[in-house]
Amino acid sequence: MAELSQSPTDPGFVQNPYPFYAEARARGAVHQWRDYGIHCAFSHAAVNAALRDSRMGREAPDELKEPRPAHLRDFYAIDDNSMLELEAPRHTRLRMLVLHAFTARGIAGLAPEIEALCHHLIDAFPEGDFDLLPQYATQVPVIVIARLLGVPDDMADRLLAWSNDMVAMYQARRDRAIEDGANAAAREFSAFLADYIATRRRAPSDDLITRLIAAEADGEKLSLDELIATCVLVLNAGHEATVHTLGNGVKAMLETGMRPEWTSDSMIDATVEEILRFDPPLHMFTRWVYEDLEIGRSPLRRGDRIGLLLGAAGRDPEMWVDPDRFDPNRHLKPHVAFGAGRHFCVGAPLARLELRIALQVLFARLPGLRLAASPRYANLYHFHGLERLMLCAQ
Repeated sequence: MAELSQSPTDPGFVQNPYPFYAEARARGAVHQWRDYGIHCAFSHAAVNAALRDSRMGREAPDELKEPRPAHLRDFYAIDDNSMLELEAPRHTRLRMLVLHAFTARGIAGLAPEIEALCHHLIDAFPEGDFDLLPQYATQVPVIVIARLLGVPDDMADRLLAWSNDMVAMYQARRDRAIEDGANAAAREFSAFLADYIATRRRAPSDDLITRLIAAEADGEKLSLDELIATCVLVLNAGHEATVHTLGNGVKAMLETGMRPEWTSDSMIDATVEEILRFDPPLHMFTRWVYEDLEIGRSPLRRGDRIGLLLGAAGRDPEMWVDPDRFDPNRHLKPHVAFGAGRHFCVGAPLARLELRIALQVLFARLPGLRLAASPRYANLYHFHGLERLMLCAQ
């Protein structure tokens, strides 16, 4: 197992992490990433295996759990009840309850509303060059999720600000100012949701919060803390992934000169899957090791942490021919952009629906769309998304 060094905030890495991934993968499936101080898996096979291995998980082993810092009390009051951060039996129970409310049929029924929203946003595009991110890529998922939760559209900007402040906690650039901002956002978001949940208990409606309140499995229901954490997760995870994927996807399509001629849903779906493989929104997902084991021929011990490099897995030449080429016509194979196993993203169907519709409407309405400036990625690692995407419609 080699020890590799690469700052995740280095400007060159932020703009293009894939050469580092390729160099690491060529030396083996698993290495020690010195800057993070953890083992990391770079091959598709190793990442996929680790995602599905119950001997690893998101919760720290009991002997390694540490007290939460006082200045992050409000943030961890949410995070410690989040399905994303838990393992069985709590994760199993929460996931079952959420799936009772987050149904495939309910998600599919959002399609007409998402399409109308996309047209409305495009109608409001300014004349001349514009940044697709604040005008479209950010707005589609945050408004859809607000409506899904039953929150008024005029709360979208507030939800977005809370989400941005909280997810910054998972970025390599995290510092005390980011921590203070995340804790304040968590406190405000939690207070808002507690009031809103109380309102929905008194006056149920046709929205996700009402369905989460009513969800029951084996006599179990979500507690108030779990309801709040689940609503926060729906916003933060769902919004972050879709914004970055939409921006990264439009960039990839325009840089390769692709002018989509989608004549079937399957062609649009293939483009979405290729975007997710080629330039995914989340590049690292960490696990704790619960038992001594071996991944990619590398030994790991209980108490080790391993970073699963989803971004590297999608460019593995052992899995895809010419993986650094964006090609929506390539033969579809399962990628790991949404994870795998018991933590596979619950919101994946919604994200795919939003991406399919947003891309189709955008290119149908603006067939002459082109880049107006070189795109730049933001310093967000372990997320991977653009800082801006300046476009011209003519």
